[in-house]
Amino acid sequence: MLQDLPKMACSVSDTPALKDLPKVATDLKSQLEGFNTSCLRDVDTNEKIVLPSAEDVATEKTQKSLFEGIEKFDASRLKHTEVQEKNPLPDKDAIEAEKEKNKFLNGIENFDPTKLKHTETCEKNPLPTKDIIEQEKTA
Repeated sequence: MLQDLPKMACSVSDTPALKDLPKVATDLKSQLEGFNTSCLRDVDTNEKIVLPSAEDVATEKTQKSLFEGIEKFDASRLKHTEVQEKNPLPDKDAIEAEKEKNKFLNGIENFDPTKLKHTETCEKNPLPTKDIIEQEKTA
C-alpha cells in the first residue's frame, strides 16, 4: 500500500515534531473520532461556469488590438513640429480699466463709516400760499 503512494519530496526534518503540533481539546477530539458520516446527506454539486458572451469577447478583442497598436507604435514616423505658444496680453486700456475697477471696489470694501459727520435731517414741506390755492381753484 505504501508503494502505491506517490513519493513526496519531503524530508524528516521538514515535518514538525509532535510537541510542536497544535493541541486539540479532548472533548473536541472525542467528537471528531466518534463522528458518523452516514448522518450526512448526499449532495450533487453543480459547478456554474459562466462563459463570456459574444459581446464580451468582441470588446476584449478590440481592446487587445488597441493595446497592440499602442505597443507597436513607431514614434519615428511622426513629423517634427514647432510649437508656437500664443498668450495674448491685454492692452493698456484694459489694464487701466481693471485697475480703476479694483480701486473702486477697494474703496467700497474698506469704507470707514466712523469718518462720517453727524447730521440732523430736517424735512421741509412748504404749505401753499393763499394766492396759489386761489389759482388752483380757478384753474
